[in-house]
Amino acid sequence: MRLLRRFCFVALLSVGLVGFPLISSRAQVICTGNASPPPELPVYDQPPIPGPGYIWTPGYWGGGPLGYFWVPGTWMEPPSVGLLWTPGYWGFRDGIYVWNAGYWGPHIGFYGGVNYGFGYSGIGYQGGRWENGVFSYNRTVNNFGSVRITNVFDETIIVNNATRISFNGGSGGTAARPTPEEESAAREQHVAALPAQIQQERTAGANKELLASENHGRPAIAATAKPGEFTGKGVIAAREVRPGEEGLQKPGNLAAPPAAIGNKPIEHEDSRKPKETVKRESEPKPPANNAEAPNAESKAHEQAKLPADKDESSKHTAKPPEGVAGTAHQPPQLAAGQNPHPKPKPPSEDKKPAQ
Repeated sequence: MRLLRRFCFVALLSVGLVGFPLISSRAQVICTGNASPPPELPVYDQPPIPGPGYIWTPGYWGGGPLGYFWVPGTWMEPPSVGLLWTPGYWGFRDGIYVWNAGYWGPHIGFYGGVNYGFGYSGIGYQGGRWENGVFSYNRTVNNFGSVRITNVFDETIIVNNATRISFNGGSGGTAARPTPEEESAAREQHVAALPAQIQQERTAGANKELLASENHGRPAIAATAKPGEFTGKGVIAAREVRPGEEGLQKPGNLAAPPAAIGNKPIEHEDSRKPKETVKRESEPKPPANNAEAPNAESKAHEQAKLPADKDESSKHTAKPPEGVAGTAHQPPQLAAGQNPHPKPKPPSEDKKPAQ
């Protein structure tokens, strides 16, 4: 990889470890330029927040004499109340890829449309906001671990760029351009990267295992709980891409599902809602006039009948009692004019005295 060294007109990396240098809204820190684009962003999980007041700063590919190296994402305390972090990004310019440094400011500026995850979806920051001097966190993208965070809210993130592209412009880069809001934020006064952030990049650059040529896009130290702490339980390693993932990181061990791709918010099934009863097509419809529906046994019996069932049906009919004409299904035959219900004769007519 051919590396083009350039002087830093706003040399953040040479700033001392005291004070917070201010940089112009239009100034860009371009310390290195590369002829080849940086690798894809690795997939990793966010370490738990150290405590209230910290803001997540995502990881990125830094540039050095030996090529690209991974700078782990970490939790940072902002320099003052009301400031947010705008990540840096690689942009294609004049035939090479140059680095545009991040900064702290009252609003999120342009960072190349790169989806860094954890609330940095390519435009703005949906991981939290300042409310009455206190930072409030979006629970859908922040990992609180065992830390008690009281200022929280729930907000679905709309992701417009679900890829793992790590640069803007050029061949294969994002095609994002600054929005009017980002252009307005660019005119504000900014605070440069904090000394802890600078040290995070220096430590990463000195670690051979974080070189892209060594880790092949899967750094062993992808994120840290605090800046400068590259060992211990707060270190998170990059992992393989799970099926259906497109590089969208979420807190814990989850990654954003493919439903987040595009302009539709992620929808989850609410277990509190009663499930809709689904009627089967084979279920018989209730008969009209509240008549009793024939059961399966009677229907099967009817289908099993033969066409000439007169003789067969007689086998199943009950025989009438002796002395009674007809059958159980047919009343006895009456003579013409015969009363079906004759009146009994009085006793006097049956037995007359002899004369």
